Amino acid sequence: MIITIPETADWLMGRDAFLILTHLRPDGDTIGCAGALAQGLREMGKTAYVLENPETTSRYADIVKGYYAPDGYVPDHVVVVDTASEDLLQTNAAGHVGNVSLCIDHHPSNKLYAGKTCLAETCASCGEIIYHILSAMCGSVSAKTAEAIYVALATDTGCFVYANTTADTLRIASLMIEAGAPHRELNKLYFRTKTRSRLKLESMIISGLEYHFGGAVCISTITRNMMDEAGADESDVDDIALIPGAIEGVAAGITVRELSGESDCKISVRTMPHINAGAICKHFGGGGHQMAAGASGSYTVEEFKEKLLKVLAGFFPAGV
Repeated sequence: MIITIPETADWLMGRDAFLILTHLRPDGDTIGCAGALAQGLREMGKTAYVLENPETTSRYADIVKGYYAPDGYVPDHVVVVDTASEDLLQTNAAGHVGNVSLCIDHHPSNKLYAGKTCLAETCASCGEIIYHILSAMCGSVSAKTAEAIYVALATDTGCFVYANTTADTLRIASLMIEAGAPHRELNKLYFRTKTRSRLKLESMIISGLEYHFGGAVCISTITRNMMDEAGADESDVDDIALIPGAIEGVAAGITVRELSGESDCKISVRTMPHINAGAICKHFGGGGHQMAAGASGSYTVEEFKEKLLKVLAGFFPAGV
């Protein structure tokens, strides 16, 4: 059942004892939303915890670590943020599958798996929805809540330069700064700081870029060996899927990444407006937005690329 933002605010106001879940390989949007919602609910006198996500990197841990649920906590209501389907839930959330009370999301591919779903597809980030919900509940947000919302907004829009950025995104970001979000420090941390291992990984990625369909498609590859050689960890691959799409003339930039094993891979697709990234990823059971989507599968890197090129032929009919 889809409900509106005011209805979601009313639903939350009438309930208590919440547990908030995030998605696999959590980014700044899902983590920022979890932290902001937990803080906002607590400020209204409610019990709200976040289920610790074992894949949360040091890059985002400070946003949520103060809200982690204690051992043995049994919630009355499970809330999921920024997660389109239950198979994308964090790895330790299996016990909550089939028992999600509310999902707050902005992905058009949402499977409507929760009892109630607040879905706003036009929002650039789920953080925008959290802001509107908390504003409807109490009229304003605190500095601590504003910081988490700003992280959600900024990371899902590439510091407000991606095409998904709207006037509403910028208005909310401005309000978060006015509320006390330390935007200078956050922008430096998330957008102007790179580790040496990240730079080494980028150099290997760039040297291995592949071009197809007359240069309209660029595919980058990240293997476990590359990660090991660079000394990189999960915190070093945040937004790394942007590299192929930043090249002049590329309409679809695609990153194929090897995960835990040789037959465990994911793709991240970033496209220009006339190419539907979500439709590409749907062929592999994934989804997302018009210009940014992802999918995973039990393939080797080369198998995934081979299958991907066959699918792309339907979007770029000129041939490989």
